[in-house]
Amino acid sequence: MWQLWVPRGGRTLLGGGRLFQLFRGPPPRTAATDTGTYRPIRKVLVANRGEIAIRVFRACTELGIRTVAVYSEQDTGQMHRQKADEAYLVGRGLAPVQAYLHIPDIIRVAQENAVDAIHPGYGFLSERADFAQACVDAGVRFVGPPPRVVRSMGDKVEARAMAIAAGVPVVPGTPTPVGSLEVAQDFAARVGFPLMVKAAHGGGGRGMRVVRDPQELAEGFSRASSEALAAFGDGALFLEKFIERPRHIEVQILGDQHGNVVHLHERDCSIQRRHQKVVEIAPAARLPPELRARLARDAVRLAQQVGYENAGTVEFLVDQSGDYYFIEVNSRLQVEHTVTEEITGVDLVQAQLQVAAGRSLPELGLLQESIAVNGCAIQCRVTTEDPARGFQPDTGRIEVFRSGEGMGIRLDGASAFQGALISPHYDSLLVKVVAHGPDQPTAAAKMRRALAEFRIRGVKTNIPFLQNVLAHPQFLGGAVDTQFIDENPELFHLSPGQNRAQKLLHYLGHVMVNGPSTPLPVKAKAALVEPTPPPVPMGDPPAGLRAVLQREGPGGFARALRGHRGLLLTDTTFRDAHQSLLATRVRTRDLARVAPFAAHALSGLCSMETWGGATFDVSMRFLHECPWERLRELRRLVPNIPFQMLLRGANAVGYTNYPDNVIHRFCEVAVTNGMDIFRVFDALNFVPNLVLGVEAAGAAGGVVEAALSYTGDVADPSRTKYDLGYYLGVARELVAAGTHVLCIKDMAGLLTPAAARLLVGTLRDTFPDVPIHVHTHDTAGAAVASMLAAADAGADVVDVAVDAMAGMTSQPSMGAMVACTRGTPLDTGISLEKVFEYSEYWEATRGLYAAFDCTATMKSGNADVYENEIPGGQYTNLHFQAHAMGLGHKFKEVKKAYAEANKLLGDLIKVTPSSKVVGDLAQFMVQNGLSRQEVEARADELSFPQSVVEFLQGHIGTPPGGFPEPFRSRVLKDLPRVKGRPGATLPPLDFEALGRELGEGRGGDGTPLPPEELLSAALYPKVFREFREFRDTFGPVSVLGTRLFLEGPAIAEEFEVELERGKTLHIKALALGDLNSAGQREVFFELNGQLRSILVRDTQAIKEMHVHPKAQRGVKGQVGAPMPGEVVELRVGEGERVAKGAALCVLSAMKMETVVTAPVAGTVTRVHVRPGMSLEGDDLIAEIQ
Repeated sequence: MWQLWVPRGGRTLLGGGRLFQLFRGPPPRTAATDTGTYRPIRKVLVANRGEIAIRVFRACTELGIRTVAVYSEQDTGQMHRQKADEAYLVGRGLAPVQAYLHIPDIIRVAQENAVDAIHPGYGFLSERADFAQACVDAGVRFVGPPPRVVRSMGDKVEARAMAIAAGVPVVPGTPTPVGSLEVAQDFAARVGFPLMVKAAHGGGGRGMRVVRDPQELAEGFSRASSEALAAFGDGALFLEKFIERPRHIEVQILGDQHGNVVHLHERDCSIQRRHQKVVEIAPAARLPPELRARLARDAVRLAQQVGYENAGTVEFLVDQSGDYYFIEVNSRLQVEHTVTEEITGVDLVQAQLQVAAGRSLPELGLLQESIAVNGCAIQCRVTTEDPARGFQPDTGRIEVFRSGEGMGIRLDGASAFQGALISPHYDSLLVKVVAHGPDQPTAAAKMRRALAEFRIRGVKTNIPFLQNVLAHPQFLGGAVDTQFIDENPELFHLSPGQNRAQKLLHYLGHVMVNGPSTPLPVKAKAALVEPTPPPVPMGDPPAGLRAVLQREGPGGFARALRGHRGLLLTDTTFRDAHQSLLATRVRTRDLARVAPFAAHALSGLCSMETWGGATFDVSMRFLHECPWERLRELRRLVPNIPFQMLLRGANAVGYTNYPDNVIHRFCEVAVTNGMDIFRVFDALNFVPNLVLGVEAAGAAGGVVEAALSYTGDVADPSRTKYDLGYYLGVARELVAAGTHVLCIKDMAGLLTPAAARLLVGTLRDTFPDVPIHVHTHDTAGAAVASMLAAADAGADVVDVAVDAMAGMTSQPSMGAMVACTRGTPLDTGISLEKVFEYSEYWEATRGLYAAFDCTATMKSGNADVYENEIPGGQYTNLHFQAHAMGLGHKFKEVKKAYAEANKLLGDLIKVTPSSKVVGDLAQFMVQNGLSRQEVEARADELSFPQSVVEFLQGHIGTPPGGFPEPFRSRVLKDLPRVKGRPGATLPPLDFEALGRELGEGRGGDGTPLPPEELLSAALYPKVFREFREFRDTFGPVSVLGTRLFLEGPAIAEEFEVELERGKTLHIKALALGDLNSAGQREVFFELNGQLRSILVRDTQAIKEMHVHPKAQRGVKGQVGAPMPGEVVELRVGEGERVAKGAALCVLSAMKMETVVTAPVAGTVTRVHVRPGMSLEGDDLIAEIQ
């Protein structure tokens, strides 16, 4: 009859055919083997979980042995219970770890299910003598040493005494466990520091501390004892002299019940962190042959001395001089047994089972002389730990798992599969990766390749750290000791994986569940088909004026403008046109697709306005794109046409004041990234602010185009505040400051043809050598006539937008200007046919942005702009803001209120940020039903928008004619005022400190942060932080098509996403799951033919679970939200006393911030909001009594 201990089909325990073959029946008995102790094992229970349980099950299956798993209540979904033939729950009601330490329950399962043997694995009960004894007492074989050996070897003090008796050198240490701190202190006084405090029972780095001086001893002793008690159920410790910079070498031994012991060579486990092994190598590199032989000989001698049976490991420390010391015996299988199996060809687990069945080592062909080393093996433990956060364990759901495989790679895992839940209850080991090659460099190369193939998403892993270890020259040279990780901090300079595909799926799923990531003002669907850009000829584009700038510098460029025959055009399509018509929402992708055509077809342009102003923060805030990347990409595609940007003087591209060094640094980096011309303006024509921008742009090497921000009507003698003399006076100061070009910046389209002739003509007569550039908006429909008049009066350049992006609140039509000047002295030299092709692309592109298109609510321009003086871009923005705040039906009132707000504030020049001040006040008035007279009358009690308060304080400069009084004093009361240039007193920004702060927030990789990131953070700290968090979460969303970016895919829609040239994702949206108890929905995709699913939090469903109370009108102490918005700052807490007018919180909506103040003095009895909470109008904020 066939014996059940035999492997199916026969198998060699030692590879290569050269060794003993296991037969289907017991071998013939000889004098050497006839002991009569063989008892076949038919069923094995593994008292463990995870990877080691599966490892044992596989060995059992190959030997024809039935398997039994045990599992805790927390492990019902674990793979090890599915791999076994039978599985039973243990430790019901116990803590997760305690379940696997509950000996009576495990023995019960074994007895009830006819188990012949129990394999303990490693950890848990594997070195508990009482567990081994309980197995024996229950009549179940323990796959390991007998209880007496487990007890003696598991007790490190007794093991030490046995080593001494066997003549094996030991580290000086305590002969027995140390029970008190006083005894430990006495030993330290005799031996000296440093000392190692370690658990007397167990290993794996737990219960282990290095103590370097007397002050650390008490804490180290206490912590090690408590760790040992928690991990092994016994807090006993012993102390020994700590060997500095040793190598940790361990020898694998195997004994049988017949007194035979062999070694299977050594492993180098020196690469450790906090005494836990990270990478193991077999055999140890650069170990002298004589030392290698002595270590193996002593290990075998010690095992023979104690009558060792089954598998075990004898561990040594080898110091720098080559002396070695015994430290302990691990009387169990080790995690790193795999590397020994790979270099010897011995299946250690099968050998354990055969030895437990009574087979002798000779019977198994395990003779010392036949156990040779074949090559080198390396094991890496891939764990769900984050090296950037001190190896903090990570938990969660594995969304993607793809392993590294191939020749020479072995994987031992359990929870490594898509959908697996990584719990916080157990060890963080995910999979063991073993590489085998002829030598260490080859094995390391295989390991690096395998780790690079891994794709694990959903949880953090230590793979980037392992890759750094494997690439380190010291590791590759084999010269590592236990201080390797501590002494090489560059190992923590991690290069995290890009994880682009999974992040993009998360974004798409987020949009599918929660709607667009950027608010859509109207419900209009994007076009289904992306526009096709016009064809572009092969080769480089024709040379343009940028060649003049690069050859002759800013001065030569200005002379070229003055000497040019005909009218020059600046195309605003790439910036101000879409800011005015499409709320600045056009993405880099859609600009870049047509940019090569513009470079070829429009090479005669003076410039293209591509950057600055609102495009900078909107890129990060709403489009989730880096504005610097946009500039660099467009510069790459359009190398021949000068690029132009808006620089808000002392505000750069922000809405507040910055230190002077920030403005200078910004201009320098902008030039480095491809910017050529800086149109410098100030919202109030405040010359000190303008001069700072002029100096910064000039010092950076850019062309300075200083702007006169235009308002009023110079052709109307009754408009005396902003008359011809006023503008000439500002122009003289700008020319004196060194501007290369003078600009008339007519933000609202107020420059009539008559005013254009008068102002341009006067400037031309006054400054005959300075080029004049005119910018306007076509809100009233007269912009083409005004620009033609300006050109006739001597303007060198005018701003236009391509036809499909022109008119209304945008610039005048490029096609109209080209056609109207063709064949005249003002001929632009631009091909009208090329303009038509260019326009066709943009007409189709506008369809992608239907939700932002001003024509959704505004069907035409309006000459009432001459009355309300609303700037073009703001006109569109106010439309969207009004709709977003539920005031769309009151837009006429908003426009009237804008004019009234302007008068309240003293008749301002209205351009960002002063136009925002006026707009915020106007919306505030409409939202609260306030007239100009009521605002003036209640100025000392109203909670004005923060922008209004800061303007009145002087934060953006001093307006022409000064501030309006007594309105200013009544609003500000005791608030401080700013005198002179607001930014003049700001200390320089410490960019190095900012870089350190940003780097620490990211977990830096050791390389300095680029200046572009530093500047983005300096200009928009909160926006940049949120942008970076968004990109870290959702990846490079700029590669998505615009419709997909805005609306997400439809169910069953298939599409492609090109990550980069040659790397394309094929995606299909499959389904949306139901809402789960955590408020999440599972979204299913097919990615490159494979099923992917992600969990997305349904923010709307969660919000509906909470009903926010409303402030009751007439109850004076109830403070409601004056407008819908998000709470960005909370300034009071419950129980605080507040004065009337004290700030309670700050609300933000559509970039407008409002400080909500206390309407009465009293005590805050309750606060109903927290930062980040979204409020509707009248939502209750606080109650004051």
